[in-house]
Amino acid sequence: MIFSLVAFTAVAVVTPFVARAMGRRIFPIVAIVPTAVFAWLLTLVPAVAGGEVLAERTEWIPSLDIALSFRLDALSLLLALVVTGIGALVLLYCTWYFRDDEPALGRFAALLLAFAGVMLGLVTSDDVYVLFTFWEATSVLSYLLIAHDAGKREARGAALQALTVTTFGGLTMLVGIVLLAVAGGTTSVSELVADPVPGVAGEVAIALVLVGAISKSALVPFHFWLPAAMAAPTPVSAYLHAAAMVKAGVYLVALLAPGYADLAVWHPIVIGLGALTMLVGGWRALRQTDLKLLLAYGTVSQLGFLVMVVGQGTRDAALAGTALLLAHALFKAALFLTVGIVDHAAGTRDWRRLSGLGRRMPWLAVFATLAAASMAGVPPLLGFVAKEAVFSAQLEAGADGDTWAWIALVAAILGSMLTVAYSVRFIWGAFGTKPEVAPVELHREPAMMSFPTGLLAITSLVTAFALPLVEPLLAAYASELPGPDEYHLALWHGLEPALAISALVFGAGALLVWGRATVARLQAAVPDTIESARGYVHVVSAVDRAAARVTTLIQSGGLPGYLAIIVSVFILGLGGAVIMNDVWPGELRFADSPAQPVVGTAMIVAAIAAVVMRQRIAAVLLVGVTGYGMVLTFGMAGAPDLALTQALVETLTIVVVVLVLRRLPRRVTTRRPVVRAPARIAIGVLAGAVMAVVGIAALGARTAPSIAEGLTPLAVEAHAKNIVNALLVDIRAWDTLGEISVLVAVATGVASLIFVSGRMGGAPRLEGSTGRRPRLRPVPEQADSMRAARRRLADVEDETDVLAEAASTRQTWLLAGRTLSPRNRSILVEVLVRLLFHPAIVVSVFLLFVGHNAPGGGFAGGLVAGLALVARYLAGGRYELGEAAPVDAGALLGTGLFLAAGTAASSLVFGLTVFESTWFEADVPVLGTLSIGTSTLFDIGVYLVVVGLVLDILRTLGAEIDRHMDEAGPDTVAEDPAEVRA
Repeated sequence: MIFSLVAFTAVAVVTPFVARAMGRRIFPIVAIVPTAVFAWLLTLVPAVAGGEVLAERTEWIPSLDIALSFRLDALSLLLALVVTGIGALVLLYCTWYFRDDEPALGRFAALLLAFAGVMLGLVTSDDVYVLFTFWEATSVLSYLLIAHDAGKREARGAALQALTVTTFGGLTMLVGIVLLAVAGGTTSVSELVADPVPGVAGEVAIALVLVGAISKSALVPFHFWLPAAMAAPTPVSAYLHAAAMVKAGVYLVALLAPGYADLAVWHPIVIGLGALTMLVGGWRALRQTDLKLLLAYGTVSQLGFLVMVVGQGTRDAALAGTALLLAHALFKAALFLTVGIVDHAAGTRDWRRLSGLGRRMPWLAVFATLAAASMAGVPPLLGFVAKEAVFSAQLEAGADGDTWAWIALVAAILGSMLTVAYSVRFIWGAFGTKPEVAPVELHREPAMMSFPTGLLAITSLVTAFALPLVEPLLAAYASELPGPDEYHLALWHGLEPALAISALVFGAGALLVWGRATVARLQAAVPDTIESARGYVHVVSAVDRAAARVTTLIQSGGLPGYLAIIVSVFILGLGGAVIMNDVWPGELRFADSPAQPVVGTAMIVAAIAAVVMRQRIAAVLLVGVTGYGMVLTFGMAGAPDLALTQALVETLTIVVVVLVLRRLPRRVTTRRPVVRAPARIAIGVLAGAVMAVVGIAALGARTAPSIAEGLTPLAVEAHAKNIVNALLVDIRAWDTLGEISVLVAVATGVASLIFVSGRMGGAPRLEGSTGRRPRLRPVPEQADSMRAARRRLADVEDETDVLAEAASTRQTWLLAGRTLSPRNRSILVEVLVRLLFHPAIVVSVFLLFVGHNAPGGGFAGGLVAGLALVARYLAGGRYELGEAAPVDAGALLGTGLFLAAGTAASSLVFGLTVFESTWFEADVPVLGTLSIGTSTLFDIGVYLVVVGLVLDILRTLGAEIDRHMDEAGPDTVAEDPAEVRA
């Protein structure tokens, strides 16, 4: 299973790149993956139908008992076959559905394939947290697929609505999952079902989990998101909203039914809401004139039917429910694909504008009629077999005194009548000849476009005659629930009550079709009482209004007001916790060395001076003094790694802040302060006091032995002598992966604030640059920059003109030195940067590779390389930055993150746990013993991310702002860049 999921992921990753050259021909290629997995799963059917369970388990987070655990039993295998089989056909269908000039075709193919892989992971996961991860991934991918046409407001709104509803249900479900796992003492789904959680904990947990199931499967009151999602392309509707994603909730109910169907909360939710949903969906389907919306509301109705049946909790109902699940996947996917062909050919889905398509598209009409007949339960199709089994199971359970079975039977009968009516409405609307409607002009579609539709429809017919091949798999799951095993699926059970009910359903459905005008008037007269979409809009609007009011209340005072509120909450929250603290250190030492009070005093003085300083640049430098004071403190405490990293971070922070200050006034304004001076002083003093008391309390808060003693053997096990670096890239590598992911997000956020459009690419370069000293003929942008600089110097004194003339003939030590204004050039700075840049890069690489055994590491090495780039930019401007690092910052960030995350996943290929380290050691002449491990590769990823972050910040806050300032002219520049670089 893990290999299959890796195959889906790998192919999905490369698909967008390959699709650029192949266009829509990429779809049959990517369809090979689900086809191959489907074929492999078919070979497992005999063994699983015989009672065998196939399982794989790879430890992931052992301390939390979370593992990549996958299990193929009868139920999961059935869903896996549906997911991969129909997924392959839908991908193949996309070959003819889309055009080569369709935007983002590769992205769509990759997302659809990734969705198939995620659904496969969901239905085979045996760990509740892994299952939940896949569960939420389906919501995210569904959002992206529904919003494929980002230019359509309808698609964006529908995607957001689907994401909001299903994520709300998913988060509610997560609480239930945690309760189950904690109360049950395991994260294994199969163990939680085999040994159910009893009592109130089980009742509450299952109720919460069922909220997730009904939201995903669009049951009332969450049903409104599914019809809205029809704004998605038809292949998405056919797969996600008919055969795959919406089945996730049905699957979860079926999965939990053997263990929890007897709980008091089960039947009211599962049967009550399922029955209501079946009737509401069927009633609304009869009102639709859009063929796709008709199928959407029909899907809502059928999902309620499915949940109601699989959740009944008996063996016969489980057998009938799984048969109905398979039948529904076949006929509903076929019908959605039919709508896509009709829409392409006729240019409309409104049946009021369609006439005579049955004669002009006979094969498609035959296939659609077969699928619709299966949906209506007409013999001899699989839908009829499943519905007969449902009626029989509900009659049997009702005869045994189950009141909920009678409720389910009544709902099934009424809902099936509506199903017959809207099935006929669909076929007549799409293919019937309407005398009052002029024949529509058809666009000729490839004959092969009907192949997936025909295969699905014919499978519904063939399966009804091949039940002995299908039933063993369905019965293997059904046998997990209580009840006699006498009933079997068959086309003919003789004259029995279920057959009489079917006849009643067909007759009533025919009456609804015959009296459709009366039904339409009745529907128009009945108000839309069940209209949750309005409730959704009201809730979202109320949240927006409340958020706006809170924002206006607490965020209307600018930055000082924001900080005052944040720090005040910090004082109240943490201060309150400190007041209740009853553990304090037994003794306090004033200092560990005579130098500590001196450094501390300097930091205090600098902090106070920064507060009262009116010049922004001076305030920034004084804040930097406090940072460098921490460097000395770490150094005196014997923490060279922390001292080195703090020094580098502090230096880079000062540079970044100074770059930002170029767009701000030189002086700190004090006009009409939002927070008055006494209040600011009080807040600041209280915050400092709270932090000091928290520090003291923390010294006495330890009640357990320190983990420090255990770090040394762990570092030795990781082949490391530097415990700090081993902690970052091996022992706690998950934390580091999260941190560098945040760095990538920060770089993206900074760039989005600066760049108006398109943030891809590197800093600007000189014309004809090849890495050697370039020609000094600037490109138009460079010429404009130099002309702007000359304009700013045009009115200066004669002495400056003399300096400018001398600078024009001065030897340049940097590639882009002469692109700067003469006032901004310094021969001393250029020489120093030229001499120190390459040694700094060498030192950064040295720190990267020695970090496992000496102070350094990928983070520190990346910062050193970043500071070298900072020096090149400050000395030579934005073109010098482009020459120093002629790469896309985004490529560095992505490569680094991919390398770090790939290191985590690569362990799984070798049967190890995530981030489990391996090493390669060899004796190399001159160099001695060379040790390269997976942690080294991870550290290289960290190095690339840090360098990419610095380069991206320089490109945005440096080079891009330089360009803005040059284009805006001298009147809008807050400060001259020369003063900053000085």
